[in-house]
Amino acid sequence: MAVHRRRGIWMKEKSVNFDAHSSSFTVARRSVLLGATAAAGLALLGCSASGSAENPAEADTGAAPGSGPRAMLVYRDPSCGCCEAWAAIAQKAGYEVDLRDHLDMPGLKRSLGVPQELASCHTAQIGGLVIEGHVPLEDVARLLEEKPAGVKGIGVAGMPIGSPGMEVPDGTKQPFQVMAFDAAGEISRFSG
Repeated sequence: MAVHRRRGIWMKEKSVNFDAHSSSFTVARRSVLLGATAAAGLALLGCSASGSAENPAEADTGAAPGSGPRAMLVYRDPSCGCCEAWAAIAQKAGYEVDLRDHLDMPGLKRSLGVPQELASCHTAQIGGLVIEGHVPLEDVARLLEEKPAGVKGIGVAGMPIGSPGMEVPDGTKQPFQVMAFDAAGEISRFSG
């Protein structure tokens, strides 16, 4: 287990291996005490919440201007393994994944404007957009390339078997659709 400093906060890292995809990546974990200490330190310094993981609706997920968004912030419930699998797929597709445990996923989804009908197990942010659940990375790339007017994010409701991160050994796939949503929570078909 290694310890390093990121955004002014000391963090422990733990390597997690994924047999299904023969890859590994590092998952950052912070204790509740460390998070509270960091929040108190920011409050004392008078820093704004912009770019802070404590305010997911304003989290910094960008890359250098003009380089296209490759930095992806993925929030998950600490006990969910398929979220780690989806994050590993995103990393393998070339995204710079920052996987963070979050204890209040319903609250986070509300703060980011994810419609309840699209709720899944993990929520990601990239380039100012929201990705909810087991969305294929081809759809993430298309969203980032096309940037459809009025679209706040895309999502796959639930946890369909065979979707990215939910693969099973026998190759079974449940049908699913990728849906788009706007700031008002209106849902429309994106793909699938």
